[in-house]
Amino acid sequence: MSQREGPSLRQNAEALASAMPPLLVAAERVAATVLQGVHGRRRSGQGESFWQFRRYGVGDSATRIDWRQSARTQHVYVRENESEAAQSVWLWYDSSNSMAYRSSPELPEKGDRARLLLLALASLFSRGGERFALLDSGAPPSTGRGALFNLAGSLMLPENESGLPIHRELPADAHVVLFGDFLETVPQVRDAVTDLAEQGLAGHIVHILDPAELELPFEGRVRFQGFEGETETLIDNVDAVRSNYRGRIEGHCAALQEIARDAGWNVIAHGTDGSPETCLLTLYFALTSEKRHTRC
Repeated sequence: MSQREGPSLRQNAEALASAMPPLLVAAERVAATVLQGVHGRRRSGQGESFWQFRRYGVGDSATRIDWRQSARTQHVYVRENESEAAQSVWLWYDSSNSMAYRSSPELPEKGDRARLLLLALASLFSRGGERFALLDSGAPPSTGRGALFNLAGSLMLPENESGLPIHRELPADAHVVLFGDFLETVPQVRDAVTDLAEQGLAGHIVHILDPAELELPFEGRVRFQGFEGETETLIDNVDAVRSNYRGRIEGHCAALQEIARDAGWNVIAHGTDGSPETCLLTLYFALTSEKRHTRC
């Protein structure tokens, strides 16, 4: 390489890095941290990538014997490959105004946390060769760095007012992951989830709430302003309504769990004061294991 080519290549690389959305940088960092806690999704199967050698056993075909490895020892070994785990995953996040809420400057907005988790999950998929796409983008699932950059760019587009996924015909035997606060009415949430589940999609819901939405920790006289056109509500004494409020929000969360359970889906409850790495790790394993209801 000539001296002239060197600076040009470096400048191009620096320009590319500076143009990378900060959200993508943060998502890649979260994904890299999670990968350290993932001790492999590998399992024996019909893939092309080598996994391990194991002793030849009853029922093994002679065609699977690795003679080179066997010649090095006194035993006969067969070669096992990774199972091909590529799958199509449709990703959706709530971009409605309610997701712009945070109760403290030290906390992220719910929408920011949703986008971070979504993009970090896509980064893990990209590294594993699995296909992904935004549910509302109209683009087919794809994989690789290009798909990840395109996804990051789509997350920067102007938000819409939809707090739930709209109806869309999707191929069966895929996965869908929904990130949002799901504070719409229970019938609305049930209709949206049922619409997807009836198409044969395996689903995972990441239920994102600010801790104040769970605890109502305010004191005294407080004026509450809605994010989506609701009228302001003035409460003279928050202490007097806290118990009733907590009962209602707990009931709403329980209803969401029931909706998911009826659909055969999985729910992960996540507070914005929690670790995104922990949530992502829980979600990642939930996508590859038996469905379970858990909290992170």
